[in-house]
Amino acid sequence: MSATGLPEGASGRLHDFSRVLGKVLFRPAYRIRIRGLERVPRTGGVLLVANHSSMVEPQLIFGMLPRRSVFLVKEEMFSGAVGWFLRRIGQVPVRRGEPDRAPLLTLSRILREGGLVGVFPEGTRGDGDVTTAERGAAWLLRGADAVVLPVAVRGTRRPPGSGRRFRPRVDVLVGEPFRLDVGKGRTGLTEATERVRGELAALVRELDDQRARTEKAKA
Repeated sequence: MSATGLPEGASGRLHDFSRVLGKVLFRPAYRIRIRGLERVPRTGGVLLVANHSSMVEPQLIFGMLPRRSVFLVKEEMFSGAVGWFLRRIGQVPVRRGEPDRAPLLTLSRILREGGLVGVFPEGTRGDGDVTTAERGAAWLLRGADAVVLPVAVRGTRRPPGSGRRFRPRVDVLVGEPFRLDVGKGRTGLTEATERVRGELAALVRELDDQRARTEKAKA
């Protein structure tokens, strides 16, 4: 790695500047509340898994983290100036819907070297409830001395049928990191994938409950 925790060719300075930018980028548009940030391990290999319902979550999580992070980003984003920028801050393109091991190998190397990498197990944007998950996260854990860090985000997606919202509340909840041994073969990947999915889905439900209690208290 050319810069600590980043792929070859990335600029550590530009990455760090982008993190600062990410912290304030959405503040004018959203009322952001973050809980559990102290649970993010400051050192060592970390596989961050998060739910995904809009384009906002990746950038929001990237900006809030207290250390460098490398995320898988859909390949369509890597064109022109935006693509150059994403590569320079250390993000990794991935082709959705087809086998693409190269980005997983890159993230695996970073994870084994003690970096933090982030994936969205659902694969594509949906309702963010994490009812399904792909095997990439479990595959990354094989042979890596890393913990899994679940992160739930709610409030970025406009409810169906609703109009324009003025500075809606967005909540981010960082769960407790946990270790996960991935067994051999496809069975091991399947079991580990379900554990990751289950832990993340439970955290999303916990956040939904927190938001519901907050709204009830206001009523």
